[in-house]
Amino acid sequence: MPTAFITGITGQDGSYLAELLLEKGYRVVGVVRRSSTTPYERIGHLVDRVELISADLLDQHSLVDAMAECRPDEIYNLAAQSFVATSWTQPVLTGEFTALGVTRVLEAMRKAAPKARFYQASSSEMFGKVVETPQRESTPFYPRSPYGVAKVYGHWITVNYRESFGLYAVSGILFNHESPRRGLEFVTRKVTDGVARIKLGMQRELRLGNLEARRDWGFAGDYVDAMWRMLQQDEPDDYVVGTGETWSVRQLCEIAFGSQGLDWKEHVVVDEKFMRPAEVELLVADPSKAKKALGWTPRVGFRELVTMMVDADLARHRSAGHGAAR
Repeated sequence: MPTAFITGITGQDGSYLAELLLEKGYRVVGVVRRSSTTPYERIGHLVDRVELISADLLDQHSLVDAMAECRPDEIYNLAAQSFVATSWTQPVLTGEFTALGVTRVLEAMRKAAPKARFYQASSSEMFGKVVETPQRESTPFYPRSPYGVAKVYGHWITVNYRESFGLYAVSGILFNHESPRRGLEFVTRKVTDGVARIKLGMQRELRLGNLEARRDWGFAGDYVDAMWRMLQQDEPDDYVVGTGETWSVRQLCEIAFGSQGLDWKEHVVVDEKFMRPAEVELLVADPSKAKKALGWTPRVGFRELVTMMVDADLARHRSAGHGAAR
């Protein structure tokens, strides 16, 4: 039974990855920060099947101890300060977790589990102000937020440890991936939850920023499969993971509201407060390398994904006894 060590197990990707690895017969060890509360909402259905161990990306010693204790075969570093907007208000904290945190995990691996295989969650936000479209593994980075800058550091330190110490370390450059487990602060979930609340009469309008920003959006449950496939290859390498399709926030609104028979124009208000200091206008992946080398293709299309998320938010509010359907 191989052992997988997951930082960020309580997040969207961590929960889907844990499910996948449990199905494959792994022993799954998840890193959690010591806290007086237990925010395990996304893994509540898994807590009896995974092992949780206390460690912190800000504390080198705790990571070394955790890896020495569980002796992992695979390490997935999914933990980060991952909300782009917050990275402008908390840039130093973002750097500590999202950049230097990667070094601490790699250094712990080098000392306690050098034969393990390491996955780093890189991001399409590294491309930022894109210099070519679509974006592939060779596309130069031009990050446009403290988050994107921190992710570039995490990406290159992973390459550096691979080349300097001979570690099996890879980066998955994942484009936007969403699900009903996405945080409410992210625009896809903000829209689908807003549609549900408007449908149930809980609110009347939804305030958003740039409606023309375009992204390559896929389903998180598909993308964790790509992570796992990267660690099964003979040689470590980096891969872009995405759908190769791009959609605007405006189209996201059209599909989400339309799934409930609503006209988005009657409810969406553009609010300058939600505009980014430096906007990333267009991100779209060229995932051909991942498809060829990993045999990976996304299964859930964008329209299906948006409808899935709206339905889940409606069900959540109804189960809580909120609202009355319009």
